[in-house]
Amino acid sequence: MLFATFTRLTIIFGALLMFVCFGAAETPVSGPIVHENLAIYFVHSDATGGGTLQTLQDALAQKTVQVRETGNVNELTLENLGNHEVFIQAGDIVKGGQQDRVIAGDLLLAPRSGKVTVTAFCVESARWNRRGAEDATQFSASPSAMPSHEALGVLESYSAGSAVATATAPRADLGRNQQAIWQSVRKTQESLSNTIGAPIASPKSPSSLQLSLENKKLQEAQSAYLSALEGAGESGNDIIGFVFAINGKVEGGDTYLSNALFRRMWRKQLTAIVTEALSERESARVSPPSVSDAEGLLAAAKSAPPNGDTNGQAATRDGHVLRFNQIQSSSGLWVHRKYLSQ
Repeated sequence: MLFATFTRLTIIFGALLMFVCFGAAETPVSGPIVHENLAIYFVHSDATGGGTLQTLQDALAQKTVQVRETGNVNELTLENLGNHEVFIQAGDIVKGGQQDRVIAGDLLLAPRSGKVTVTAFCVESARWNRRGAEDATQFSASPSAMPSHEALGVLESYSAGSAVATATAPRADLGRNQQAIWQSVRKTQESLSNTIGAPIASPKSPSSLQLSLENKKLQEAQSAYLSALEGAGESGNDIIGFVFAINGKVEGGDTYLSNALFRRMWRKQLTAIVTEALSERESARVSPPSVSDAEGLLAAAKSAPPNGDTNGQAATRDGHVLRFNQIQSSSGLWVHRKYLSQ
């Protein structure tokens, strides 16, 4: 199995569905659909649900969720003003405030939630003030997600073992993890600049990952991947997730409660992995892994026994396997699982 060759396999789960066991036999995997150095494998199920869940991007655009500054760089407040539950995925980027941020862990925000404090990491190290005409106290919608499985591993590992870090009670490794995120941002910016042959850092704020992801030349480079791959994820009503491989190596994937939620998340997540594929593009073509390799990632997750509970998430350590789960408190349904291999 490919996963047995990994130096370290990290499998991180956000939440999924009841009645479906994740293994090659129970959950069919199809593909790959390939463009350049990126291969996509789709996970299929007839599971239903999540029809009323909103995504953070949609809720911010509709102004039914407010994300506000607290004065602490690693702490934000979220408030759902609407009547529907809002799904927030670790790696979601919010734009504006004093600095652009990335949300550290999966969250389901209840209707009329009141203010909920969450941990976030800065993805714009050189700013702590208003940017242009933006409101420095709150954040606007962003179509972007963290385009680095390395950084996502930092976010998910941190959130799985942490209550919200505050100015009076910070986590001991908060600073170390923030430095790791900044390092990942710089690495991504440099790699993408090399790939497209031009700087992607914005003169408005060179350290902003979000503004770099809005670079026109980068978006032109993304468009060929998106044109080749996006439609495949919208071709069936039984697709609930995906596994992806870059340069011939299975890197990770996401599975969701239902096809309805998958479709809401698909464009954003695909854009993130396309961006990662661009940042890691190599001149030599490598054959994509087999479907059984993609299934191996799911099987490794299923086989890991639970061994503890931390802040509502189950952490599992099994030599090569580390697993985190977050469950929807209102109904007990798993909403999302994330898989990362390193």
